[in-house]
Amino acid sequence: MMKKGQESGSTRRMIMTLLKMKGPLTIAALAEELGITEMGVRRHVLQLEQESLAKTKAVRQAMGRPLHVYSLTERAEDHFPKSYHNLALELLRELDHGSGQEAVNVLFEGRRKRMLAQYAPMMENRNLEERVAELSSIQNAGGYMAEWNQEEDGSYVMQEYNCPIRQVATQYRKACQCEQALFEELLGAKVTRTECMAEGGQSCRYAIIPSKKGKSPELSV
Repeated sequence: MMKKGQESGSTRRMIMTLLKMKGPLTIAALAEELGITEMGVRRHVLQLEQESLAKTKAVRQAMGRPLHVYSLTERAEDHFPKSYHNLALELLRELDHGSGQEAVNVLFEGRRKRMLAQYAPMMENRNLEERVAELSSIQNAGGYMAEWNQEEDGSYVMQEYNCPIRQVATQYRKACQCEQALFEELLGAKVTRTECMAEGGQSCRYAIIPSKKGKSPELSV
């Protein structure tokens, strides 16, 4: 038997699906499609509005009051399946087939350089621990679910429990190599990957050993 919370989640999902496929729709139209009361629909739609997943617009009519129709916001798109990794893989395969592996490697190296230019200024005038913490925050913002800690010997460990580019990295290991190189450049330390999700690991784990020179990240090209 479906519990109340599950019913609520199911109705909410069906409303979002209807707005995706048939929207914009009125409360009355949604109620008719779902076979529930307008009051019930209004409660769910109000919640979607509060979460910035739905928006309303008044549509003028020839006679009578304007109709209020509801549609999804851009934020709601995150709740529907996407196949960006499939497109990325297809494009990489086309490049590999047409120009060879070296062309693919150049693409990943270009990405590394752009990311280095973007994040290196955030590491300036910071010690290694502060850089590790900042790098973990950067990766978390990218969806990597990262965390870090300091070991007894003074080294650091950073683990990523999610890899948004896992499907790409599994077939093109250059992505992992560039990530490791980027970390070394940003941290100014020796970084060794001891576990990798692209190789079947439960996480991507990095051992970070302080550099004797304590150098700052450089915008190498």
